[in-house]
Amino acid sequence: MRLDYFLLAVNSIRHRKLRSWLTVMGIVIGVAAIISLMTLSRSLENTIEQQFEQFGANRILISAKGFQGPGTLSQGLTMDDVETIKKIAGFEYVSPGLFRSAEVTYRKETGFTLIGGIPAADFEKFYADSGIKLQQGRMVQEGEKDVALVGSRVVEDMFSRELDVGKKITINKADFKIVGVIEKIGNAQDDNQITIPLENAREIFHEPQGVDTIIAQVKSPENIPLLQEKVEKELKRKRGDTNFQVLTASQILDQINQVLGVMQIVLVGIAAISLVVGAIGIMNSLYTSVLERTKEIGIMKSIGARSSDILQIFLLEAGMIGLVGGILGTALGTAIALAVGSFSQKAGFLLLIKIEPGVLILGLLFAFVVGIISGILPAYQASRLKPVDALKYE
Repeated sequence: MRLDYFLLAVNSIRHRKLRSWLTVMGIVIGVAAIISLMTLSRSLENTIEQQFEQFGANRILISAKGFQGPGTLSQGLTMDDVETIKKIAGFEYVSPGLFRSAEVTYRKETGFTLIGGIPAADFEKFYADSGIKLQQGRMVQEGEKDVALVGSRVVEDMFSRELDVGKKITINKADFKIVGVIEKIGNAQDDNQITIPLENAREIFHEPQGVDTIIAQVKSPENIPLLQEKVEKELKRKRGDTNFQVLTASQILDQINQVLGVMQIVLVGIAAISLVVGAIGIMNSLYTSVLERTKEIGIMKSIGARSSDILQIFLLEAGMIGLVGGILGTALGTAIALAVGSFSQKAGFLLLIKIEPGVLILGLLFAFVVGIISGILPAYQASRLKPVDALKYE
């Protein structure tokens, strides 16, 4: 394709500045929506994967069927189930957990947050295996009662006065001394959570035997499938029912990624509608351009231009409109994704925005191809004009 074709296309676009920019804006909006949604959804996947790596790949999570997350009051597991799992060889430790939302009071101010209860003896190894460190203070020690480990947002934002190690808070009318503050994790639920000894949690929630979830830390990762099967078999035998589920971190992650994948397809599909509108705008603009330049096309053909030359000029013009829209849309979509990531951190949810070159290149190519496709019919119409008819057109 010769340079003069390119210059003719550029001059044509410049000659119709307002119409060209309005056409470009349709592509910009469509590409920006697709780029921002794809970047955000993929970043969300990466963030969740990182959170699960922190949770621990060597853990098996046992919960009642229908368990939707901590604090949902799912029933079915008891301390008898914990003892059954402890008898299975291959686990470093088996830790029961109790999770409830509760009222927290400090100096006549009241807030509500998630309270987690795990055995006092398990605090050190549980948090060490999770890769979570202390911001200040110490861990709960074996045998301790009436003490609490709190998230970073509890001490910073929950009350008008900042809490600190050594201060006392009241949970469901029971007093607890703060012995440690966990470093910022990056999501509001964990950073707002307060963890206390399981014995205390049973008392304040009046739950003598029930367990929300059981976390079993595996000694050797390669034994996870075998141990998962053993846990399912033993619990079914002891309980006489299957009102429980045994999941690994990777299985939970796969389920979440499947949901996110469907969401991504739906959202990108919706965003693509605006790109279709932009494509129609390009087609409409070029049809109008063909009508305006009919005489010019006749002159070019009369001095030797072939139909293929006219076709290439109009296709190049359509592709350039798509490409310019793609460049601006990619930049705008990236900016939107970064802004959402920044806002999410301020809102208490750590969303790790990752700009992937492949997504950006895909956006540019997609916009260029959409432009070319949109210009095929108008370009074909222009190339089929007969010189005599074109020269007669007013």
